[in-house]
Amino acid sequence: FQSQDERFAFIAEWYDPSASLFRRYELLYYPKDSSIEMYDVKNRRTFLRRTKYESLHIEDLYVGSKVTVFSRHLTIVDYGNLYTSRKLGSRKERTLALIKPDGMRKIGELLDIIINSGLTITKAKMMLLSRKEAADFYADHRAKPFYHDLLQFIMSGPILAMELLGDDAVSKWRAIVGPANPTTTESDTLDSISESFGHCGLRDAAHGPDSVASAAKELELFFPSSGGRGPASSAKFTNCTCCIIKPHAVNEGLAGKIVKAILKEGFEISALQMFNLERPNVEEFYEIYKGVVPEYMEMVSELCSGPCIAMEIRQFDPSKVFRDFCGPSDPALARHLRPGTLRAVFGKDKIQNAVHCTDLPEDGLLEVR
Repeated sequence: FQSQDERFAFIAEWYDPSASLFRRYELLYYPKDSSIEMYDVKNRRTFLRRTKYESLHIEDLYVGSKVTVFSRHLTIVDYGNLYTSRKLGSRKERTLALIKPDGMRKIGELLDIIINSGLTITKAKMMLLSRKEAADFYADHRAKPFYHDLLQFIMSGPILAMELLGDDAVSKWRAIVGPANPTTTESDTLDSISESFGHCGLRDAAHGPDSVASAAKELELFFPSSGGRGPASSAKFTNCTCCIIKPHAVNEGLAGKIVKAILKEGFEISALQMFNLERPNVEEFYEIYKGVVPEYMEMVSELCSGPCIAMEIRQFDPSKVFRDFCGPSDPALARHLRPGTLRAVFGKDKIQNAVHCTDLPEDGLLEVR
């Protein structure tokens, strides 16, 4: 009988802009019919009666995730009971995925591989490592003859560091990366990243820690929990424009495909970072559309509804303008007039139009910053 109406409980926070405070709710999720109910923790009363809510899935519910329920953006801060924590929390692991300089040309394909594996990207940042950071990362290899080559290589260009979350994430990602020097007898590694994208030896395209403990240690180097900055962004702040992959497109698993399309068109992605934006920041970012674009409020709601990916795009051919490649802001219009553009291919409607791009050339640097 229990499994017939199994339910999972979470504690969620919602920022109430009118009162400028966080409100706490108990969020209950029933997987059998994808229904939810919510209780106001402080006032101890029902906030939302049990309602079917198709757009929320069990995979979206973990501590730290942001979910949208009837256009309220909730952050899940804890499990609501022991059963939920045991059942959903126990196998969830975090690991580091590192795309090395030689894998960066194929970053769209590599993002696709991660997304299709069922792992969730919770943090991402393109970085340039200093010598000290590279040495900290490779501390265990200090005595090896190829130690200096390792440092030179990892510092030779931008890398992409990501935090991945999922069931048995450490071993899962490690299997996807494959061994550094695949031999012909290891037929099961033929589809691995090292085999498909790497070059022999040190240039193996990607890295994954070998245990939960080393994953935690390595994540700390790239994404310090103390709130420190970690390694510097690879942004160049010259001849640049800004592109943001909107939360709906990230949630639908389109990030890899969008990145691939941008690179294929001949643009350079010189910096990339995943953000979870708070409403006041989005309102400030979209300030120029306020009172000008009727969809302003909905645009703001979309951009803070979940993680987005911001990129610095550089173009070297003046006739290739990135904004033109994004297409008209209305995807229906884009499909009609410019069918090959990003919004025509990946957008749904004027609000969920896949990407934001800088409108005025002189604002490019400002938005990237």
